[in-house]
Amino acid sequence: MKRLDLTPILISGLAVGMMSLACGKPDEDEDDTTTGVISITITATESMGMTSIDPDDTGDKLDVGGGATDTTPGCNTGDVGCTDQIDLLFVIDNSGTMGEEQINLARNFPLLIQRLENLTDSSGMAVNPDVHIMVTTSDFGNPLCTPFEPMGYDPARGAPISTACTTRLQDFTDLTMTNSVPEACTNLCPAPVQPDGDYIAFSINGDNIPDSVVETDINGDGTPDSPAAQALACIGPQGVNGCGYESQLENMLQALNPAATWNQGTQPFLREGALLAVAMVTDEADCSVKDYSIMENAAFHNVNPDSGMTGPSSAICWNAGVSCTGPDAMGVFSECHSRDAEDLQPIERYTNYLINELRENQGKEVIMLGILGVPLVTAHNPDPPFQPTAGGVMTLEYRNWRDGQYPVGDILPDEFAMGESAADKQFDFGIGPGCTGQDSLGAFTGQAIPPVRIKEVCESLNLANGDIRCCIESICDDDFSPAIECLTGIIQESIQLPG
Repeated sequence: MKRLDLTPILISGLAVGMMSLACGKPDEDEDDTTTGVISITITATESMGMTSIDPDDTGDKLDVGGGATDTTPGCNTGDVGCTDQIDLLFVIDNSGTMGEEQINLARNFPLLIQRLENLTDSSGMAVNPDVHIMVTTSDFGNPLCTPFEPMGYDPARGAPISTACTTRLQDFTDLTMTNSVPEACTNLCPAPVQPDGDYIAFSINGDNIPDSVVETDINGDGTPDSPAAQALACIGPQGVNGCGYESQLENMLQALNPAATWNQGTQPFLREGALLAVAMVTDEADCSVKDYSIMENAAFHNVNPDSGMTGPSSAICWNAGVSCTGPDAMGVFSECHSRDAEDLQPIERYTNYLINELRENQGKEVIMLGILGVPLVTAHNPDPPFQPTAGGVMTLEYRNWRDGQYPVGDILPDEFAMGESAADKQFDFGIGPGCTGQDSLGAFTGQAIPPVRIKEVCESLNLANGDIRCCIESICDDDFSPAIECLTGIIQESIQLPG
């Protein structure tokens, strides 16, 4: 979460990106009725095997052919979650501030696989699950970032990343070329291990990892880690050279698009009847853009204290996507919620697909883990699903940045020494920090922006009867093992074996 000064890149990127939009050929899917506004259709390219998802869709479900039902042997169509199959999607922020977090996450990937391999249901019966795990990034290819994409780099746009990180170590140097964190890969991936295909698959009957890979303790806990655990530790780290305008929700949707090549054929990632779990790992606000003209819209820009002029920054994502009540005299907002506007993709685009289509129409269990910019969780339920019971999102405060060195103010010591102010931070992000991270030795790892849009999507999955289907943990925690326990705890409580 170490913050980088990308302002020069963003400003020049705005000029170059918008010039390319203004001078380039019109997009074939552009709305010809739009006047005076550059309307960029968010469409996955055909080379990725995906169909267009209409940006004018304000919540209609994806077309999946209609009427799909759960046909798992031993299950009735009304038995939500009746399956021993688990499809787990990771959407991992690969922007320049995510080095320490990816180290932390990789360290806990073996724990995740161990918990899944030894999973029991709510009755204590062994599940022996049939698991698919796919990994993608938060980068959808914002035009402000396009001119600065490294040679050979392509935004994932929801496509699977299944190559060992050791084969793409160049991705672990950020766009400023000043911060390199190869250890986010090499700490847990001493030798390249990757699945045969777009995702990791394992069950009691075997896996899709090469036979040459044998159990090896890669995280030093004294327990040999399975080939699947080694593969996840290798393909999971995504690097730090992705776009700083993260499109976490849109990349999730594209990854789950039933028309995508990896969701079709005889061995799709997303399977009919399987429990779906989504893990979002990010330190910034969702910026799933519907109309890229917002990137040059001064209404969403903050004032740059260095120039006294408004300009583009990551604050665009907050200003365009969130509406708040306040602030009061202390700079605190009484509440914040997703903004119902035409600038970012509407929240209903995602909740309708996860809930209306997958859960209600297809009878699937859908759960989510968010490792996000909320305060540290201070207590968890000691029993499954091990959800947070104190701290975390329950103590999240939305407020403006405060001057002064942390902890009196919000400015971290190294930035305070360089003259960084609250005005600088407000320009950068549009909202104060949701949490401040420190490692086990007390060194600062950075600060994270509070979630609103991702939080709302996650919490919408909780059931009316009080059953938990959303777990939100802090990206500022120096140990993500409680997040892993919460994810697998919800799976344990929600999965039902056939028969």
